[in-house]
Amino acid sequence: MLRQVLPIIILSIIFYSCKKEKEQDSESYLVFKFKFDSTQARLNNVGQPATIPAGHAAQSGIMNMMSAHYIELTPNATTLLGLGTVVYRASETTIAGSLAIDFEKAAKAGNGEEFYRIPIKNVSPDTYEWIRISLAYQNGDVKARIDTTINNISINQDLDATLASFIGFNNYIKTFKIKNLDQPVNGNRKQGFWGFETSLNVNGIIYPVKDSGQAPPGSTTVVNPLFNSSPIPQGSCVVTAAFAEGKKLTITGNETKDIIIECSFSTNKSIEWKDLIPNGKWEPLKGERLVDMGVRGLIPTIF
Repeated sequence: MLRQVLPIIILSIIFYSCKKEKEQDSESYLVFKFKFDSTQARLNNVGQPATIPAGHAAQSGIMNMMSAHYIELTPNATTLLGLGTVVYRASETTIAGSLAIDFEKAAKAGNGEEFYRIPIKNVSPDTYEWIRISLAYQNGDVKARIDTTINNISINQDLDATLASFIGFNNYIKTFKIKNLDQPVNGNRKQGFWGFETSLNVNGIIYPVKDSGQAPPGSTTVVNPLFNSSPIPQGSCVVTAAFAEGKKLTITGNETKDIIIECSFSTNKSIEWKDLIPNGKWEPLKGERLVDMGVRGLIPTIF
């Protein structure tokens, strides 16, 4: 009798497990994916096309990854910051004194990658016209002119380099890796802190080059076309945008499929510096400090 019952029990357990797994897999999510586009419009703080100021130069770079501090969905243009539906907030800490984004715990995503997902049942049902994304960190490949002397050998080359920049309101950083080199900080850094890395090959010997700096307060571009009806605090990096093609995001709570939001960030000439040596090339070792590394717009598209 036991031999006859045992297979039935085993089959029942397998059937229940498969059913349970299917039920779990059937849950619908709101998914946020990142995209980086150097051909997208280059906008200013109020969402208008922006040119490069006299005496400055800029480059687009190739973005490797970004991190966000905050994602909020808002129903209309008059919804004040924080009064919409906040679907994501990164870890924060006061370990170094003031409140800061905890960089070590921050999620990051590359081009075309998923940054975050939330069960749709956890999102307040509503119709949303706008999205706000507060960015925190970005890492990308840039070009740099290195003009220096090593072992009595003059070097004047355009080199591939990596730039890591912190654009969140305040960032608690222990150590961060620029590309191959670690940059220790062990403290808070305000918006506009950056680290730079490249390397020189001199007669077969590799010499690493590393630098860091701080952009002036308030110089990082934060695109907000709702600056009149829904302002954001200075020093934050809350990029604001309407959903693409005038579409609205409608959440009913009865969705049976995932909703994907592709967040396309403009990196069009987003790396900007004072061009002290007027050649349009970034020369960090010649004192050309970055003044801006904010993204230049956001187009969110619903799929």
